[in-house]
Formats: sequence, structure tokens, C-alpha cells
Amino acid sequence: MQSRLDKSPVATWWWTVDRWFLAAFLSLMGLGIVLSFAASPAVAQRIGLDSFHFATRQIIFTIPALGVMLAVSFMESRQIRRMALVMLGITLVLMVAVLYIGVEVKGARRWVSFAGLSIQPSEFLKPAFVIICAWLFAEHKRQPDIPGNLFAMLLLALVISLLVAQPDFGQTMLVLGTWGVMFFMAGLPWLWIIALGAAGIGGVFAAYTVFPHVAGRIDRFMTGEGDTFQVDMGREALINGGWFGVGPGEGTVKRVIPDSHADFVFSVAGEEFGLIMCFFIMSIFAFIVLRGLNTALKEQDDFTRYAVGGLVTVFGLQSVINMAVNLQLMPAKGMTLPFISYGGSSQIAIAISMGMVLALTRKRPERRKQMGFAPPTRAMPAE
Repeated sequence: MQSRLDKSPVATWWWTVDRWFLAAFLSLMGLGIVLSFAASPAVAQRIGLDSFHFATRQIIFTIPALGVMLAVSFMESRQIRRMALVMLGITLVLMVAVLYIGVEVKGARRWVSFAGLSIQPSEFLKPAFVIICAWLFAEHKRQPDIPGNLFAMLLLALVISLLVAQPDFGQTMLVLGTWGVMFFMAGLPWLWIIALGAAGIGGVFAAYTVFPHVAGRIDRFMTGEGDTFQVDMGREALINGGWFGVGPGEGTVKRVIPDSHADFVFSVAGEEFGLIMCFFIMSIFAFIVLRGLNTALKEQDDFTRYAVGGLVTVFGLQSVINMAVNLQLMPAKGMTLPFISYGGSSQIAIAISMGMVLALTRKRPERRKQMGFAPPTRAMPAE
């Protein structure tokens, strides 16, 4: 335990970081490792790998993810903005490169390989996009003559264009929804809300009309016809688990789910540990989002308010989409469950995002004064 009299960087960090956030993030990382051991052996054996291949790699991914999250949490706001600007530039270049040299999987190009490592640039684009848009919105509010809102719209258009070109409509909707929440926090007029809502509906209709795989997923969701095996098995796993689950390692339905270690790890949690575990996982995500939004609403600094609000929104929306697919409440979409699903790019990118949340919500003297916690002044002795 660090002493409050210790002024070292680590001690200062410990006494200023939001430990509730930190505990929630560490809990999700731990659950990711536990559920990887439950969900991945059947997948590994099916494709001829060692039973604990994916579980071991999940631990390997989690260790640097934890280090990255803690390292980013030491940064100041200005350093966060600079890092986001560099990340945005690099990921935009990689997003363009993916269209030409990316690895094609199921008709989509979303991955690029370097030295044997596969990277999904869109995962790293999200936190950088949120931070830069938050900065643009804040600058426009501070000085209305700066066209920050316009630049944020142009950046949104660029990002959406690159995502649609892959195509990746799940990430597209995720980015659009997060941007809309941030713009609303920045004082979006109701006319813009109606216009953006209409544009979103038009975009979904256009995607349904132009892209066959999007139409296929929506049709399968609406009619239940076609290849719905994985989604049906995900639901069956949840039903099989009941309230308290069949026990660790005793799940049977999970063995036939192709992506049980990734997109459908939530269903595996339900089968082996029961709906009680599912509610526990959902409560952690809900806690993070609600605490983040509550902290953002109390924040006086515009940039911090928009950035924290945007980061927890994209985190929450991604988790909702994943769990809704597992529960057959949405069409199937390859969206990971943050910190829990298997995946290196996702783990590191989410760790960067949540490290930014920890950094921006740390207690600082200027933030305490803004929120009414300025230290009392000492009374002067009477003459």
C-alpha cells in the first residue's frame, strides 16, 4: 500500500486513479481468461491444435493489454490527444492499405499482417477517432469561430467510407452511434438529430439493398430461415445452462459452436456457469458505462466530458451488440465482447481505450476545484 505522503509517480497515480473503474476492468480481464479455458478447447481440437492453444494465447494477449492500459492511465490530457492524433494517422493509412493488401475473410478485408501478426486497424481507429472528435467538439464550443463540428463531420465521413469499403457494417454502426452520442453531448440541435436519424435509417436500407451478405443476415434474423446454426446453438447453450449452469467444463452445446471462444463466449458462460454469471457480466458492463457517463456529466472540462462519454459509449455499445446477438435479439455480427472474447487486436485496442478513461478520470487539483472541492482557505488572525 502506498502512503499518501509518497509523491512518487506510482503513489500519485494510485491515490488519484478511479479504483472502481480499475477493479471493473481487471474483473473483465480475469473473466476473459477463465471463460477462454471453458470455451476454447473444443474449437482448438476441432481444427487440430493443442487443447489450450487459444486459452494460452488469451493470457499472452492479456498481459501486454494490462501493461498498455496501466501505461496509458499515467498520461495527461494533452498526451492523450497527441497519442490519439498519431494513432489516427497510422490507422487511417492502414485502413486504406487493408483494401489492397488485407487478408480476405468471408468476402471482407479487415485484417493486415505484419511479421506474422494480424492486426485489425479498425479496432485501434475507434479510441483515436473518439478522442479527436471530442477535441474538435470542445474547441468549437470554446471558440465558435473554429469549425470543429464541421471537421468532426468530415472525419466521420472519411472513417465511415473506409469501413463500408471493407465492408464492416457492425463497426460502421458502432462508430455512427458513438459519434451521435458525443455530438448530442456537445449540444446537437434537434434538427440535426432528426436529419442524422433519417440518414442512419437510409444507410441501413441502402446496405440491405446493395450488399447481399447484409440482406442475408437481416433476412435470416427476421424469418429464421437459412444458415442460422451458430446463433441457434448459442441460444441453445444459454437454455441448457439454466440459472446455475451445468458446471465448468461440462458444457455440451459449446462443442459445436464454431466461434464459441470469440463472438459466442457469452453463450458458453451461460451454459457452464448459468444465467447468474450472464447477469453478473452484464452488471459489470452496465456499471462501467453508467459510472463513465455520470463522471462525464459532472466534468466541467468539455474535452474530458466528451472523451469519457464517447469512450464508455463505444465500449457499452459493443458489449450490447455482442450479447444481443448471443440472445438472438439482433442479426448475427462479428463483434467481440470487450476484454472477454478471444482476440489480440481487440484486447490491446480496448485496453488503450480504457487506459484513456482511467487517465481522464483521475483526480487532479484543477478537477477538484471545478467540482467544488477546493481546499478551504486559512483564516487570517485578527489584528
